[in-house]
Parts: sequence; structure tokens; C-alpha cells
Amino acid sequence: MKHGGPTEVFGSCNGLIGLSNSPTDLSIFNPSTRQIHRLPPSPIDLPDGSTTRGYVFCGFGYDSVNDDYKVVRMVQFKQDSDDEFGFSFPYEVKVYSLKRNSWKRIESVLPSIQLLFYFYYHLLYRRGYGVLAGNSLHWVLPRRPGLIAFNIIVRFDLASEEFEIVRFPESLANGDVDIQMDIGVLDGCLCLMCNYDQKYIDVWVMKEHNVRSSWRKAFTVQKPKTVKSFAYMRPLVYSKNRDKVLLEINNAKLVWFDLESKKLSTLRIKDCPSSYSAELVVSSLVLECKGDLDNVKYRKEQQAKEAREAQMMHNSKKRSCGLSSISFFVFFSAVFVVIMCLMCSVSSFVVHLRDDFLSKEFKLVL
Repeated sequence: MKHGGPTEVFGSCNGLIGLSNSPTDLSIFNPSTRQIHRLPPSPIDLPDGSTTRGYVFCGFGYDSVNDDYKVVRMVQFKQDSDDEFGFSFPYEVKVYSLKRNSWKRIESVLPSIQLLFYFYYHLLYRRGYGVLAGNSLHWVLPRRPGLIAFNIIVRFDLASEEFEIVRFPESLANGDVDIQMDIGVLDGCLCLMCNYDQKYIDVWVMKEHNVRSSWRKAFTVQKPKTVKSFAYMRPLVYSKNRDKVLLEINNAKLVWFDLESKKLSTLRIKDCPSSYSAELVVSSLVLECKGDLDNVKYRKEQQAKEAREAQMMHNSKKRSCGLSSISFFVFFSAVFVVIMCLMCSVSSFVVHLRDDFLSKEFKLVL
């Protein structure tokens, strides 16, 4: 493994995906161009009295208001490894801006963020990656069984960089405490999955962003006979005719769900591993050849060098009007070869950066 851990995907947006090796080793990757931008590391500082960190939650999205791509990192702190809840310490929330290429700590945080780590909520690690919808990242907070609380969703507005509460459908806010809940995105809208004892899952969709009355139950999926466990299901995308929905089940199976017949059909992918995480990625040239900080500096130096060489060639042409056409062709070819070699060097450097970041276990299937 490289950089301390296996590479995981913590979000995707506009053809880019967020990758993580550790809480301080993050990057943004464009699978279409195979180019990567490594985020500058931002240290995690333990507060006084804390000896270890708890959960780390990340999210990646596009801030359409400020035309910027952002990464959100939230860190929980604990007194020691035996501290189960860790809600007695201040939490750390930082936001990375691709436009500024820097991190910023969110100092003024609404009290709702405390709920992410509060003892009567059960935010599983699988729910730790923010879900992007309506210019905001979302995390679902199902209440713990047997405790008095409301099922809620916390959202982080990427433009205002503030936390707010998104209310559940009224029929679910105070309903059965044994419902397992998760969230996702379907057709650009925030969706809520309610798992009833692994027997069936209701899928709700919020038609208007952050409008509680716009929640609608879209469809129900019964447990497939071909799976032993129905612990996790996530809708990904509608079919072209919108008569089917592609579902991911237990991070190990992709199936088409027919909305009319309610039947399931398996989607098989050649050479795909038995365990995976599916993300929707649309081919894009966003990010182009951003690279990491060293690569940006390297490319700027090469561009300046190429400009100087081009100027030298231009000046030489003025001084050497008497040169034969053959001599000029030889000179021009030499400069062209130099420029091509520089371009190849940049390309190989980017590939090296990408391969150096990804862990050996990480496999991308497009």
C-alpha cells in the first residue's frame, strides 16, 4: 500500500472523483484524462485532553455559486481509544478550495454539526462520505434504537460554508426506530432509502431541494432471492427510457430494477472484482493537467522555457535571413524535437504522480 492505506473514493462530480489514502492524503482525479491533483496536506491537531481522533468524514462537490470544487473534511476527537462517543471535545471542520488550492478551517459552526457525533445517532462509517445534491453535501443521521430523537439529515452548503438541517418526510421523522436509513442521489435529487429489517427498502426522493413537503416515495424494492443479505442498496441512475433504475446492492452487485414489473436483472461487468463501490462519472476535461503543486511548478517552468526557445527561434530567423532553407529546416526540427521531448516529460511525470498515489489494491473500471 502507498501513503498508509488503501485508496478509496469519497465522492464524484462533473467527471472528477475524490480519492483518499488517509485523512491527510487526498486527491482529485480525472479518470478521462488520467490526471491527478494531490491536495496539499492539512494536519489534524488534537485538542487538549484528547489522545486520539475518532471518525473522519469527507465529501467532494462543486460549488456552482463560486465556480469552485471543494473538499470537506470533518474530524471527531476522543479522550482515548475507550471513549465510545467522543462528544466532549471540539470537532474540526476544514474546507479545501481547488480555486485557492488551500484549506480553511470553519470556525463558526452551527450546533447541528454536533449531531454527527452525538450519542443518540448512529452515523456508520459507510455513511461518512457526503452526498452531493443542490450545491450541498449531506449526511444522514438515523437515531439509535431505544433513544428519543428525530431522524434528520445534516447538509453543508458549499457556497455559504454553513451547516443546516434537512427534515425527513413527516411520516418517517418519528416512525419506527428500527428502520435503517441511508441517502443518495437519483436524477440530481436527494433520495432517502429506508430499509425495513432487510425485507424491503422504500426509496424517497426530494423533488425540490431543501423543501420538506416535496418528499415523494418513488418505489419499493423487495429483497432479491439471489442475495443472502439486503443490508445496503443505493439507486444510481435511470435507464434511457426511465422505465428502470440501476441499483447497487451490498457493494457487490449491480442490478436493473424494472419500475413496472418490479423484477430485477443482474448487470455483469467483465473482470470486475467481487467487492466494489460504484460512482457515476461523466467523461470530462475538467482539471485538465492540473497535477500537484510540484507538477504545476514544473509545467510553468517548461512553458517559460518553451517560450524562450520560441523567441530565440524568432530572433534567429531575423538574423539569419541568408541561411539556406535546409539549414533553417534542420534548426526548426531540432527545436520541435526539444519541445516534443518536454511534452513527453510532462506526460510521464503526470503518470508517475498518478501511479504513486493509487494503492496497489485500487482498480478503476470504466
